[in-house]
Amino acid sequence: MEPDSPLSPPLRRAITASLCAVLALVWLFDLVSYYNPQGHWSNWLPLASGPLAAAALLLPARRPGPERRASVAALGSLALTVGMCAYAPLTSGTWGLLETVALVVLLARTARRVERPAAALTLSAALAVAVITMPLRGGVEDLFLRHSFVLTFIVAGAAGLACYLRLLDSRRARAVAAVRHNERLELARDLHDFVAHHVTGIIVHANAALMIQETSPEQIKPLLEGISRAGGETLDSMRRLVRVLREDDHQAARPGELPTELKRLVSAFTENGTAATLDIAPEMRGIRLAPEVETSVHRVVQEALTNVRRHAHGADVAVRLALDSQGRLRVEARNTAPQTRATGPVGGRGGFGLVGLRERVEAVEGSLTSGRTADGGWCVSAAFPVLAAVEGSSA
Repeated sequence: MEPDSPLSPPLRRAITASLCAVLALVWLFDLVSYYNPQGHWSNWLPLASGPLAAAALLLPARRPGPERRASVAALGSLALTVGMCAYAPLTSGTWGLLETVALVVLLARTARRVERPAAALTLSAALAVAVITMPLRGGVEDLFLRHSFVLTFIVAGAAGLACYLRLLDSRRARAVAAVRHNERLELARDLHDFVAHHVTGIIVHANAALMIQETSPEQIKPLLEGISRAGGETLDSMRRLVRVLREDDHQAARPGELPTELKRLVSAFTENGTAATLDIAPEMRGIRLAPEVETSVHRVVQEALTNVRRHAHGADVAVRLALDSQGRLRVEARNTAPQTRATGPVGGRGGFGLVGLRERVEAVEGSLTSGRTADGGWCVSAAFPVLAAVEGSSA
């Protein structure tokens, strides 16, 4: 399993810090380039336009939005180019490298992250024109042609890389959506069988009430209470999973047999030569779980064991079920560090197991966390709601 985001916050901060360092070095290059031996600045405009372009690039993503900052940067650069071409005294200067680098990076970010394709295309084209026409500020035709030719390739490379990353982002978004959809389908299939189980119980209670209404009317009330309770639990399960479709080729777990199913699951895992234990706290034997919660608990343990088999060869696994301080069912699957070096993290990489598992757990009003342990292993922990105990309930 892997995090929802392809880049973790520490890595994101490292990339931002590296970008800031590169831009600072480029600006120092501009300072050296425009400071002559006589102690005068040959041109101060590039020294001002460069930091402004860098500010448009480095501002927080939501203040202002990427579309507004890209449009302001492109229009500002184009206006400066037109002004320097129209006002002859300024043509003795040239453009700054910091402004060029900042606009190229901003172009790549705009092409990748602006959601609307039309806006992304328009703003990217405006930024590309702003970068390619920068050599016009030098006022020399040969210099303009040479530098614009090189900048055209740089802009094309940045745009191509951004479009490729945008395609990867789109594929990832579709894959995540497909995983979530499949989890909803699987949960709906389980729900179908459990609802059928409850409805069958309701019908049996109703038929029994009809049969004894004349001979034993005092027993009708408990039967009606059982019907009401079973109907309420069924409707509560269906409300959580409304609009979820069902497929026919599925063998669902039987209701009320969660401990048995988990023991079978852990035993099958142990047969592969890896030590695995299942610890069910004593207070667990008296609780009641909704049917969809039972299948979700089973899925959490199954996913955790699968990832240990794939990414943590030789690691020992401990599965524990207990009630936490808030009265919720806490399911924890913890494995030790692998005996052999894995190609990826113990929790898995390259798939969307955590995305689908979190979707399933949250669909039944639970929560899921996962991460590396202090000894180099991995721990998956999920919390689920517990039904209130009702005397005489068959659930």
